[in-house]
Amino acid sequence: MRAFIINKYKGLLHEAEIPEPSVGDQDVLIEVAASSVNQLDEKIRLGEFKAILPYKLPLTLGHDVAGTVIGVGAKVKDFAPGHKVFARPQDHRIGTFAQRIAVDQADVALAPNSVDAAQAASLPLVALTAWQALVERGNLRPGQKVLIHAGAGGVGTIAIQLAKHLGAHVVTTASAKNAEFLSELGADQIIDYRTEEFATQLSDVDLVLDSLGGESLSKSLTVLKPGGKAIGITGPPTPAFAAERGLGPVLGLVFRGLSYKVRNQAKRLGVQFEFLFMKSSGSQLRHIAELVDSGVIKPVVGKSFSFEQVPEALDALAAGGHRGKIVITVK
Repeated sequence: MRAFIINKYKGLLHEAEIPEPSVGDQDVLIEVAASSVNQLDEKIRLGEFKAILPYKLPLTLGHDVAGTVIGVGAKVKDFAPGHKVFARPQDHRIGTFAQRIAVDQADVALAPNSVDAAQAASLPLVALTAWQALVERGNLRPGQKVLIHAGAGGVGTIAIQLAKHLGAHVVTTASAKNAEFLSELGADQIIDYRTEEFATQLSDVDLVLDSLGGESLSKSLTVLKPGGKAIGITGPPTPAFAAERGLGPVLGLVFRGLSYKVRNQAKRLGVQFEFLFMKSSGSQLRHIAELVDSGVIKPVVGKSFSFEQVPEALDALAAGGHRGKIVITVK
């Protein structure tokens, strides 16, 4: 079948013929109708995550999928051929930039009925990230104040809608041109990162979802109320993350050094910092599908490319300037 692969880290993403997926007893075989690109795809291509995710090369990239079930393993009970589904395959089983993919049934959910395949494919990774940051880790409650950085991005557009649904006061950083758009999504306050300094305008924030890292993360810690929490999705990874992933004592020491500055700053300020590396979850995707069908969450597709244009889609992601997600449709 056709797929887009890399042969080496920092190598070009290119089309190739690869073997058909092997379908295990717990697997759902999906005919890919659409996928979408994520920063994680580019970071893996560049080798930035090879310590955390040591993939065997050549590797088919792609972390989001929406499509039709065309086969199931012997122990699959909840899915059958013809079902419309969406998923974020678990780590080490990615590869949605292909015509077909086998995904563990635990990572699959029936797709929302109210959106098309491209919109469904825009959701899994970013919606799971938002859910795990705001609900699972952040325990966001009505009346609390949350700061969501990069509100017009893939994670940001979904996180704003989810936070508003949870009853929070939602603050986001974005460019002024996106202010009206983000207000319509549910943002109560939009801070123009080009002309305004969020750290001087905010205080007593309960939760920060930081997708920028670096100076932004450091400043974010200062706007939290005592006991507040910042959740970073770009790093730095922490010793707790290494233990959670079973990465061993060596990487635990490496991550201790990488995260020392931010962890020490958080301790001095009486706040918390956690690094989130989202995990696959079909059960959480079912909740997300319900929120989509009830109108709570609306997928935001900024650009669309054909299957033949997967490399161009990844280039467009790096170039930026779009709202929400970049999707790939497969005929």
